[in-house]
Amino acid sequence: MMANEKDTQNGRIVVRVDRDLEDLIPNFMANRQNDLITMRNAVDTADYDTVRGLAHGLKGAGGGYGFDVLSEIAAALEQAAKAKDGGQIRVWLADLADYLEKVEIVYE
Repeated sequence: MMANEKDTQNGRIVVRVDRDLEDLIPNFMANRQNDLITMRNAVDTADYDTVRGLAHGLKGAGGGYGFDVLSEIAAALEQAAKAKDGGQIRVWLADLADYLEKVEIVYE
């Protein structure tokens, strides 16, 4: 996978992904939006196990597709869920939402 880069001119986060993964990425990203919704609902009900499980899976999947920042956010979410720290989970979920909004995928 290729490295993530931040485009400081327009605030986009550019992720360069191998062209061979082009068919998989749209579904992968849609699933991340679903994970975000599920984790928001889970933290609202103090369901830290759901947050931890989803974050753990996301941590591994993100790096596998070249989304290293996504994996870093997921690792922080997993730790916050283990600590049952709803406030920190919400902070990291906001970072995840921001990342998903700004990510721009370039296939090479």
